[in-house]
Amino acid sequence: MTETLRGKTLFITGGSRGIGLAMALRAARDGANIAVAAKTDLPDPRLPGTIHTAVEEINQAGGNGMACVCDVRFEEQVQASVEKTVAAFGGIDVLINNASAIHLSGTLDTPMKRYDLMHDVNVRGTFLCSQACLPYLIQAPNPHILNISPPLNMQTRWFAPHLAYSMAKFGMSLCVLGMSGEFQKQGVAVNALWPKTVIATAAVQNLLGGDEVVKRSRRPSIMADAAYLLLTRHSRECTGNFFVDEEVLRAAGITEFDEYSLTPGSDLIPDFFV
Repeated sequence: MTETLRGKTLFITGGSRGIGLAMALRAARDGANIAVAAKTDLPDPRLPGTIHTAVEEINQAGGNGMACVCDVRFEEQVQASVEKTVAAFGGIDVLINNASAIHLSGTLDTPMKRYDLMHDVNVRGTFLCSQACLPYLIQAPNPHILNISPPLNMQTRWFAPHLAYSMAKFGMSLCVLGMSGEFQKQGVAVNALWPKTVIATAAVQNLLGGDEVVKRSRRPSIMADAAYLLLTRHSRECTGNFFVDEEVLRAAGITEFDEYSLTPGSDLIPDFFV
């Protein structure tokens, strides 16, 4: 384990809120440089926060934040954001592929517009951002790619209810499987991290059941703390893994999780795929 993320540069997609922002704030406490790559440039009444409010929070937490208006579906925006990050901070040490789109529906109820969005953001976006960052990651002393995607689990029950979404999320996990092997010799760690329980995010609030589900969820900080433990490991000793947040924390000796619950002692809802 390296000591801290001080002076490291993180490129975080979907970093304006939720899990991405929580991970950014945890790194900021060490004094990290953080590029917030997300498309929320202007306030959205349906969603909290923008890339600019995220940068303000990062700076207040002790980090060096930079806003990058970036829709990961578009190659030119990704490339421009990566180049802006390198110009500002001198390189990239960590890529967190957190941006994701979700639409839980069966095959006959999935508009192709939604299918395309999920695959463009989740799979193609992850591949594209990794491709753009890898030339700089290869040059870093302890480079990490962390995909927020599930353990590969080829069971019908994870595909049948929402095939298009499952294909898109498992596509991110396949990037872990392939890239961890492809870039092992260069010392780039490529891992996945997924929550054991539902995490209280805007997507959960708006799409998956509202207040009642949120009450039985955990805070994004549990994913942030788990990610921090992974990103401070030596990259050559930790690659090609599909981690679950609670298991990462338990392995580090943390056994008390009530602080992460929105309602301590509640019956938590398990997340998909675990």
